[in-house]
Amino acid sequence: MATLELSLEEEAGATPVRRRRLGTLFWFAIGWMVLVFAVAIFADLLPLPNPTDMDMLERRAPISAEHWLGTDGLGRDELSRLIYGARISLIVGLCAPMIGVTIGGALGMLAGYFRGRFESVVVGSMDVLLAFPPLILALAVTAYLGQSIFNLTCILGVLGIPAFMRVSRAATLTLARREFVIAAQALGATHARILLRELLPNVLLPLLAFFLLGVAVTIVVEGSLSFLGLGVPPPISSWGSMIGEGRESLDVAPMLAFIPAIAMFLTVLAFNLIGDTMRALTDPRQGAL
Repeated sequence: MATLELSLEEEAGATPVRRRRLGTLFWFAIGWMVLVFAVAIFADLLPLPNPTDMDMLERRAPISAEHWLGTDGLGRDELSRLIYGARISLIVGLCAPMIGVTIGGALGMLAGYFRGRFESVVVGSMDVLLAFPPLILALAVTAYLGQSIFNLTCILGVLGIPAFMRVSRAATLTLARREFVIAAQALGATHARILLRELLPNVLLPLLAFFLLGVAVTIVVEGSLSFLGLGVPPPISSWGSMIGEGRESLDVAPMLAFIPAIAMFLTVLAFNLIGDTMRALTDPRQGAL
């Protein structure tokens, strides 16, 4: 009877904790991400003008029924450019971390499981990549290969490999000496089976949480590179390039820079909130594994 009462008290105490983790801010983040993904995916179906159509007679037009967010310095519809810019920012923000989590996650698992010389080579290689200035690497690749969404995604993906490798290696080191791994080894399981069946499902949890944080960082980095003119080539719009173009009109139309900046801020904040919540729920120190 005492054990039953203790269990009920523990469950009652766990419920408020979980509710705090999935609070109002978390659901705000989910709602905002659903909105952003929806308008980005279905942008072609929305009644929007072409984001590249220019009308010099409507330069920096104010908010109106025809242009809900006004127009930019070349007479292009600001709302249309914002929505199509979200598509570019999300494509780069999602695809680049996928490169990092795939390559870095695999290298981290192998280094954490096999240890020894292989681990030293992997960790040393990642340290060398981390020591290389990312902006110089982006400049060099862009100058040699040209500006494109593919090149920008590959650059940011390669730069994200060391961070994902460290997360994957740390999780693997924690799990490699757990009872279920030792039991699998005692039963004669191969290294491939242990890595894929025993370790990978557990390593994926912290990697997923870090992936969401990586998406937020990548969106900011893409925006910064586009702001400096190293991002997607014109006339393709992204939030970073819109901010860069809007800085020329800060004295007469500051909203041209503030609107995409606010959209980027809310999106990055939403990814950070979701990523932090996922990290808390998958923290092995709290018994998630």
